[in-house]
Amino acid sequence: MSVSRRRFLQQTIGFSAAVALGGNRTTALAASTPRSTPSAIPAVDSLHLLAIGDFGVKPNDLPRQQAVADAMAKYLRNNRVKPDALALLGDNFYGGLKGKGVRSPRWEQNIEGMYRSDVFDCPMFAMLGNHDYGDEKAEACVAAQLAYKSYAPDSRWLMPSKWYTLELPEKRPLAKIVVLDTMRFDKSAEAKAQLEWVKKELGKPRTTPWLFVMGHHPLYSDGTHGDQRNLIAALDPLFRDHKVDLYISGHDHDLQHIEFAKHPTSFVISGGGGARARDFKTKDRSVYGGAVYGFTHLDLRDKSFTVRHLDANNKLLHAFTKERGGKMTVA
Repeated sequence: MSVSRRRFLQQTIGFSAAVALGGNRTTALAASTPRSTPSAIPAVDSLHLLAIGDFGVKPNDLPRQQAVADAMAKYLRNNRVKPDALALLGDNFYGGLKGKGVRSPRWEQNIEGMYRSDVFDCPMFAMLGNHDYGDEKAEACVAAQLAYKSYAPDSRWLMPSKWYTLELPEKRPLAKIVVLDTMRFDKSAEAKAQLEWVKKELGKPRTTPWLFVMGHHPLYSDGTHGDQRNLIAALDPLFRDHKVDLYISGHDHDLQHIEFAKHPTSFVISGGGGARARDFKTKDRSVYGGAVYGFTHLDLRDKSFTVRHLDANNKLLHAFTKERGGKMTVA
């Protein structure tokens, strides 16, 4: 992708705790039945993913999370889109589960009842954020999230391990999605194990048109937390070598899109799911950046995919399309 930084700136728009170590898990998710869509989203074979991060707020802040959930529901209804999956990008439970684990009422408040099955009739695949680790002692919240599917087998929640791989859909998949635990890129034994796994997973022969990676923390961000240097050192060379098409994360409470000339990876942040929005440090690198509450729609086709950022009022804030070979076009 050979587009200059100046040009980008010109385009700117205003299972159980026993599986705690992640590993070689690959899950195939079936696509929904064919759908009819209006002109806003062309009626061709596609895969629709919605993504939100930093959403699992404490009870007093539930109205903000509810506003984004309602906006997603309205967006799906207005465009007659049935989602194939919902990506939960971490910080799933601010404040922890108060020692109640899989039986906590917050599962209903923040997950099951918030993203109702009559609207989001699809798997909700989740990853771990810093608040999932740090807001409850002895990683109790982490253990509960790993165990929840065994406790509630009919739930749409999916977190088979701390890191894992998805292929979507089950038949003739369009995308391989490598899900990371970005809290474990430190000096721990878990970090070493995960990095070796990532290298092997990204090094496998490509069998899908698109290769995505998802995790809670961004590599690059113009938001309040800034760049994560440990992730850049560990992952950026792998993204370049294996031509990862998209990395999507949360952590910063905003919506972003960052590109680098000649880099194969588009960097997207979707952290507006409900936690209090935060202003930017800078927008020097952002193709788009907004400190807003909102969500992200990933619309995948065989030869291209489109990413759309929308706010809690259902306003389209930013969109771009990426083609095979790396050409990126801002809508």
